[in-house]
Amino acid sequence: MPQTLQKKPEHWPTLNTVIMVENTLKKIDESVISIAELKRRLPRQVNHNTLMIILKYLEESNKIFVSLNGITWIHNPNQSLKKAISEGLEL
Repeated sequence: MPQTLQKKPEHWPTLNTVIMVENTLKKIDESVISIAELKRRLPRQVNHNTLMIILKYLEESNKIFVSLNGITWIHNPNQSLKKAISEGLEL
């Protein structure tokens, strides 16, 4: 039985590129941004496939939410918020 091989991406993102995309998404004023608008706002050009890998990683790590309307930054490192959510504290 032949083994199926996964196709490897041509462009793996560097840590600097991932951080650049994260920082750009954190700083947007709008609640939702399209991929095209994100590409325009990035300080330097990023290969489309590389950007898709980064966005998939950020979504899987619960930092962004991707919908039909676009991308939304959802990560909140606030420890008080995390505690309130875990304990079910009513505000």
